[in-house]
Amino acid sequence: MPYDVAALRSQFPALDTGIAYFDGPGGTQTPRAVGAAVAATLTGPLSNRGVTGLSQRNADGAVGAFRAAYADLLGVPAAGIVYGRSATQLTYDFSRALGRTWAAGDEVVVSRLDHDCNVRPWVQAAERAGAVVRWIDFDPATSEVDPASVAAAVTARTRLVAVTGASNLIGTRPAIPAIAAAAHAVGALVYVDGVHLAAHAFIDVPAMGADLFVCSPYKLLGPHCGVLAAAPSLLETLHPDKLRPATDAVPERFELGTLPYEVMAGATAAVDFIAAIAPGSATDRRERLRLSWDAVEVHETRLLSLLEAGLEELDVVVHSRAAVRTPTLLVTLPGRRTWDAFEFLAARDVLAPAGSFYAYEPWRRLAVPGDEHGLRLGLAPYTDGSDIDRVLTGLRAFMA
Repeated sequence: MPYDVAALRSQFPALDTGIAYFDGPGGTQTPRAVGAAVAATLTGPLSNRGVTGLSQRNADGAVGAFRAAYADLLGVPAAGIVYGRSATQLTYDFSRALGRTWAAGDEVVVSRLDHDCNVRPWVQAAERAGAVVRWIDFDPATSEVDPASVAAAVTARTRLVAVTGASNLIGTRPAIPAIAAAAHAVGALVYVDGVHLAAHAFIDVPAMGADLFVCSPYKLLGPHCGVLAAAPSLLETLHPDKLRPATDAVPERFELGTLPYEVMAGATAAVDFIAAIAPGSATDRRERLRLSWDAVEVHETRLLSLLEAGLEELDVVVHSRAAVRTPTLLVTLPGRRTWDAFEFLAARDVLAPAGSFYAYEPWRRLAVPGDEHGLRLGLAPYTDGSDIDRVLTGLRAFMA
């Protein structure tokens, strides 16, 4: 059955504004069903978790449904799903828990391709422990990670390798299984920032070799929060700071304070929404998710080809060049400020933000001359051909 983008778009109230959204890498628009789930849970009855009263059971059910949904989305047991306020918060929490097990002379590997949320927490934790920081590099000319850089960075003293599943700036998808194999060969853990990857691809955390994988539901049609996935047996070995009366059970030991049940319900609804994108007879939600992501990938790849063909006719530089990447392009305009292009497009109801998007290391590595920002064009499941036409028409007008 063909991808029915018109039917999909009809379920997003934000699209009724007429704005063409290319800011999905920073946060997607939200379908009506997600907002309804948040409202229905919040207006209750709702109270702290328990099994006695209806309001308690509603809260407990929201937590259980959330864990089951993200277990299906990411391919780990429900007991390996940790809720967090954001991917940044979760990464800081786990960097502190892991960092206290490191000693002087240990080594931590981070990547020049990553968003700063998967760099700075590990660098700071290494500094506190007296550990050495090593770097995986990428080639700005090709957007590809250099395998030799991985081989040089990972040594017998490596304790952890932190790497992105896909760059939020230029879309590059490094070969995570190969990087993970190198890390595991020396007994190191692998922490994957999957925030950008999980918005475009079917995820199997164990298959990719990630020991810890973090993502953000608000980048995949859900509300603002973060999710970490890991094997429960690994979580059992980590001991975060927590309140004395708080449970020590996994995964609850990592979730501080009362959970936002309404946000968790919205995040669950986002998974169910994605699972329904590709209609079919499959009853298993994980299988439905696989089919839906396959359909989304075909749709986004087709639109990306149209966008790239149109950009080739303009005097722009496209920095997203990796052979395997997400439908996300970073563009600069020689002799022109991309911030001016962002404002010009926004006046035409085309939202294509300019910036470095917290991707401090890759932006600095690209060393773009004469501009402080890049224009990021990110596709989402609800992007359609008219959006592509509008952003290309707007850029032609700006360049003229």
